[in-house]
Amino acid sequence: MRTSVTRVPTAPRLIGSISCLALLTLAGCKVGPNYVEPVIDSPTAWSEAPASTAGDLRQWWKRLNEPKLDALVQRASAGNLELRQAMARVREARELRQISRSSLLPTIGSSAGYSRREDSTTTGTSRGAAFRDGSSYDLFQTGFDATWELDFFGRVSRGVEAAEAEVASAEYSAADVMVIVSSEVARNYIDLRTTQRRLAIARGNVAAQEDTLALADSRFRAGLTSELDVARARANVETTRSEIPAFEASERRSMHALAVLLGRNPGVLIDELSVAGVIPSVNDALSTGLPSELLRRRPDLRASERAIAAQTARIGVATGDLFPRVLLGGSVGWNTSKFASLFDASSVSYGVGPSVTWNVFDYGRIRANIRAQSARSEALLAQYERAVLGAFQEVENSLVSFSRERTRRESLTNAVVAGQRAVELSSELYKQGLTDFNAVLDAQRQLFQLQDAQAQSQGEIARQYVAIYKALGGGWDGAGVAAQPPAQPNQSTPGTAIETTGQPSGQPSK
Repeated sequence: MRTSVTRVPTAPRLIGSISCLALLTLAGCKVGPNYVEPVIDSPTAWSEAPASTAGDLRQWWKRLNEPKLDALVQRASAGNLELRQAMARVREARELRQISRSSLLPTIGSSAGYSRREDSTTTGTSRGAAFRDGSSYDLFQTGFDATWELDFFGRVSRGVEAAEAEVASAEYSAADVMVIVSSEVARNYIDLRTTQRRLAIARGNVAAQEDTLALADSRFRAGLTSELDVARARANVETTRSEIPAFEASERRSMHALAVLLGRNPGVLIDELSVAGVIPSVNDALSTGLPSELLRRRPDLRASERAIAAQTARIGVATGDLFPRVLLGGSVGWNTSKFASLFDASSVSYGVGPSVTWNVFDYGRIRANIRAQSARSEALLAQYERAVLGAFQEVENSLVSFSRERTRRESLTNAVVAGQRAVELSSELYKQGLTDFNAVLDAQRQLFQLQDAQAQSQGEIARQYVAIYKALGGGWDGAGVAAQPPAQPNQSTPGTAIETTGQPSGQPSK
């Protein structure tokens, strides 16, 4: 068998060549637009709250002074299935980032093989095996090969930039799930305690109305009134009693919702929460901060902003297809017909050199993709701006609802006091025969409605309190999210989110 041996270049020469190529790659430019953080026109102050410092909103529910609620939120943060799903997405994004980063480095592979061969002296003719020389030999092969895309125009690095922003977006999305979970636990806990309070009021009114029924029945048996009073009193009792099953069902639904939020079966909290508790009360002053701070505190807005950054980088990836892709390839191997001499110097073969691929004619596919990526970025910007406006609206709505509901509760409290007095007076006058039974029934019905409305109002105040801190972005720990600061704004185009044109020029940006 005929073999040829090629001399391997000296190490300093090979290292010098690779170093020069690496320096050229690092000095390359990034094509596509540079990301510019959106500029939002924020209100200077909230219309329903005085200027205040936001303070620490991470565990705002502790301000309600409910140890049971605090324990439920902690259990939900450990067991909630939506939160577990969000954290899995974070891990996925981090691994995809690692894949993108690896594209910046050479890919090295190895191979080895053996074959028994017999060559033909007439390959390509029609005379076939009759012209073989009959010689055969073994062939042992092994070696390494490497490929490296020299990122002269920043296409690969733009992909890494997009992956970095996607990781941050996923982390902020997970934080937003924590905000939602904590607020949902608090809201369902408030609903539970409000329902239990309404249930207690209904049962108390049934007991009071049964006493009135007994009074009407005794007066009827004494011949002091007609049976009509007894029938009306019994109807009043049963009407109030009919409210109890609905309250009991609502109580169980709140328990079931809390259990599912904790990642447990619906019935596991029935024994734990069946003992009625008070409706959480709000006694401290609100810490809303300034509207401009909302953009940094709400994780959903930060996730949306990072999504714009990722999409802007994808425009650069698409723009990179307009330029040549330069690959540096190389291989080092050993080929021999005898295994004993496989790693001898005479068995070495190598090859190294660049290759260039360039889509010169693609019928507009690349530019169409650039325009599509730019349009997608513009859509994300509009979505972000709409989300910001919606966040401002959520805070304002919650603040005004909270303020007005507190005013309403004060009126209901006064009305309940007056209603209790009306029941006392009407019952006393009825016993003395100075008023008819309708006055007693009307006073009792009105008192029940007022007490029920008062309990609902107290629960609504607590719910709006929860809504305020949810809208403010409270409930997540900023230290637990590996947040990345937005890119510095491009001074050439202030106030825009991205640099886009209808026909990208493809000029690289240094």
